[in-house]
Amino acid sequence: MNGEAPTAAEVIKSPALLLATWWGTGLSPRAPGTVGSLAALPFCSIWLLYLPPWGVAGVALLLLFLGVWAAEQAGAAWGKPDHGAIVIDEVLGQLLALALPYYVLGASAVSFQFLLVGFVLFRLFDIAKPWPVSYFDNHWKSGWGVMLDDVVAGLLAGLGALLVLPLLG
Repeated sequence: MNGEAPTAAEVIKSPALLLATWWGTGLSPRAPGTVGSLAALPFCSIWLLYLPPWGVAGVALLLLFLGVWAAEQAGAAWGKPDHGAIVIDEVLGQLLALALPYYVLGASAVSFQFLLVGFVLFRLFDIAKPWPVSYFDNHWKSGWGVMLDDVVAGLLAGLGALLVLPLLG
């Protein structure tokens, strides 16, 4: 398939590709990273509301290691290590962007405002790729690089949310 756009028929046949595209959301013809981040929000909300902190940490680690594996498989299948259809990294980054302020600020609910701030800041850091996000994006051309640039973007977004959310009341 190298070089061509992935198809739903191809993705549905492979657990790795299905996971890499976060159940196909990465196949969006426009802004697949943003679509993948939006698709992550309901999952992140459920994980934050119903799992203890160690459970959310476990989900994050599982997403990291499964994401590295799935991204490697998808990158090989599509001939590009960080193909746009790979959005499992957005799921982990979005989770980190929300978990940091959720636990540090002691939130007990996940409001629309909370999700919006976390989403916008994560997309900003993921798209703009300031240092150190850009380091992983530019120097690690592997499943690890795919995942780690979004880990750093998510952590930066979480720190930003720690500053912004208290200002919004």
